[in-house]
Amino acid sequence: MNIEFYNLPDGSQPALDFMYTLEPKMRAKMIRAVDLLEKYGYMLRPPEPKELDDGIMELRVSFGNNITRMLYFFFIGNTAVLTNGFVKKTQKTPKKEIQLAKKYRADYMRRHSHENLE
Repeated sequence: MNIEFYNLPDGSQPALDFMYTLEPKMRAKMIRAVDLLEKYGYMLRPPEPKELDDGIMELRVSFGNNITRMLYFFFIGNTAVLTNGFVKKTQKTPKKEIQLAKKYRADYMRRHSHENLE
């Protein structure tokens, strides 16, 4: 599985930027979860992945009392695109985070779908 970090038009990468804000042990666990996604792709099973809504997935990581999530989607072929991350403070994933992932996915697909037609 290929792993990509979604790029905003200004070149920033929200998911990667988020990872750099995590404390070292949480960041290490998130990197491990991303490595598992890269290794197993669609075959990765809970507790790490969970489908949220309309093809938006989350990588689930916890360390002590802290819970962190990284949202992603699968793209044509063999690619997982990491869109955004957040520290989970409530039982449910915030709708604004899912909406942001969907917005990033729509932009990504608009910018990359022509590559598969060539």
